[in-house]
Amino acid sequence: MAVKVKFWGVRGSIACPTPDHMIYGGNTSCIEVSDGTNRLILDAGTGLRALGQELMRTGGTSGILLLTHTHWDHICGFPFFTPFYMPGRKFRVMAGHLADKGGIHSVLASQMATPTFPIPLSALKAEMEYIDFHSGDTLDELFPGLVVRTCPLNHPDGATGYRLDWDGKSVCYVTDVEHKPGELDQTVIDLIKGADLVIYDCTYTDDEFPNHVGWGHSTWQQGIRLCQAAGARQMAIFHHNPDHTDKVMAEIEAEAKKVWAGTIVAREEMALIL
Repeated sequence: MAVKVKFWGVRGSIACPTPDHMIYGGNTSCIEVSDGTNRLILDAGTGLRALGQELMRTGGTSGILLLTHTHWDHICGFPFFTPFYMPGRKFRVMAGHLADKGGIHSVLASQMATPTFPIPLSALKAEMEYIDFHSGDTLDELFPGLVVRTCPLNHPDGATGYRLDWDGKSVCYVTDVEHKPGELDQTVIDLIKGADLVIYDCTYTDDEFPNHVGWGHSTWQQGIRLCQAAGARQMAIFHHNPDHTDKVMAEIEAEAKKVWAGTIVAREEMALIL
C-alpha cells in the first residue's frame, strides 16, 4: 500500500507568504501523511488552514494530529482548522513534551483564551481527544499497520521527533532540533536509520549556524551528514528560514543536490508517494 506525504506548510519561525516566498511557500509547519484511508497530521502551523479547507472539500472527517512542540509557529494554525468546528468529525491531538507541564489541552486552551483569541477551545464541535505521552515512547495503536516511534529533540522547551513505519514505508519528521558542531546525534541516527524519507530542520546553513547557537535549529549540511550516517534514502529540507527568499532557497537546493543526490527541498503542496 502506498503512503502519501503532502506538505501544507514548510516555513519556520513565522509565516511569510510574500512575493519573495511564493515558489517554496510561506506557511509554517504542517504535513499530512496518509495511507489513503487514515490520516496523520504533523504539526499545526498556518499550513493547517489549507489542509482543513481540503478536507472540507473532500469529506475528510477524522485524523490524528502529532505535535513536535507548542511554539507559536507550530500551533498558530490550530484555531483556523475548520473541521474542528464541525459536528460528526473526530480528531485526536497528541504531544510528547508536556506530560509533566500541564498537558497539551491546557496549552491549546490558553492559546484560544481571551483576550488573545475570540473563540474558546470549548467551542470546537468535533469529537476531540487530547493525549500526552513522553518523548521516547512508541505509539503502536494509532492506525492498522502503523507504528510511531518518538524521541526527544534538543530544542528550547523540548520537542519530539517522529518515525512513522507504515505498511513497509518509513517517514521521519525531525524538526526544531539543534545539533552540536562536529557531532552526530546518535538519538537522531537511531530514529532515522534506513528511512525512506527524513524531513529535517534545515533552518540555517553551516555558515549561518554560529550566529544562532542556542536558537534550537540545525542546517541542511548536518541533515545530510545524519542521513548518510543512518543510511536513509532521501531527505527533505524543511523549516525554511523566513530570511531565505525563493532566490536563496534555489541556491540552497542546487548546492544541496551537488552534495547528496538524495536531497529535495520541501515546497507547499508538494506530494510524495512512497
